[in-house]
Amino acid sequence: MRRHYSPRTASSYAYWCRQFILFHKKRHPREMGKSEIEAFLNYLVRYRHLSASSQSQALNALIFMYKHVLDLDPGWLDNLARAKRKRFLPTVLSVNEVREILSHMTGMTRLMAELIYGTGMRVSECCQLRVKDIDFDMRTITVRQGKGGKDRTTLLPQRLVQPLRHHILKVLEQHKKDCLQGGGLAPLPGAMHKKYPKVAQSHAWQYVFASTALRRWPQTGQWVRWHCSTSTPQRAFKRALAKTQIAKHASVHTLRHCFATHLLQNGTDLRTIQTLLGHKHINTTMIYTHIVKAEQNTLSPLDRL
Repeated sequence: MRRHYSPRTASSYAYWCRQFILFHKKRHPREMGKSEIEAFLNYLVRYRHLSASSQSQALNALIFMYKHVLDLDPGWLDNLARAKRKRFLPTVLSVNEVREILSHMTGMTRLMAELIYGTGMRVSECCQLRVKDIDFDMRTITVRQGKGGKDRTTLLPQRLVQPLRHHILKVLEQHKKDCLQGGGLAPLPGAMHKKYPKVAQSHAWQYVFASTALRRWPQTGQWVRWHCSTSTPQRAFKRALAKTQIAKHASVHTLRHCFATHLLQNGTDLRTIQTLLGHKHINTTMIYTHIVKAEQNTLSPLDRL
């Protein structure tokens, strides 16, 4: 909490530390060191066939535990077998395939899928969107605390303006009912609830895609309405995909790749796409150039026979 790590990072670190202790027959980490860390990380690659990113995450978790929790220096891991980082091209759907999948979705989950495809937001960013972050006049959406803790602005598609307005009206109706019952609170970032205690009940800070259930807020113990789970649009997208004849391994996150690829195909410059996606380095955005044809008029030699 002091280092302001995200809950998902904290959960992942705790998982790998637990796996490390179980791997060594529940020995205390103070009794272990460099050789035990190397043995565990090498096991993950050689026998569990983990990817390079997963191995790096496990390594970071163990280093964090030793340096910042146990105040120990494990030393240089010179016998560590690092997994080779592979470069995969993301799955991309055509415009017709996106249209077909969306036609099998309804309600809030369809609106979320359309928003991800129309803005390039990540699934978690879409779920955590608040009412105040949508500017209908400027037709922009502000993504708060995205990957890496960065804010950015993306575009709001014109065809989603009315559906979003209608959806937010229903959200605010539910918010009014919660307020009449003594609730109507939304969790706030950081220590904002101490500085502005009444803000949590304002309609501007309510989640656009709110959960149907109330849960306790750990910081205050109050009952609040969180955002919906990321699994909600993921499951809906998977069901819609199963109803089609599309033979691609796609998920709702694929719509973010489609957003970037289809913009590139329509002539949008790479720097603009990088800004909309929130990529730190242009090289990350460059991967979409490998999907789009270098020259639309390129013809296969076989087609000339």
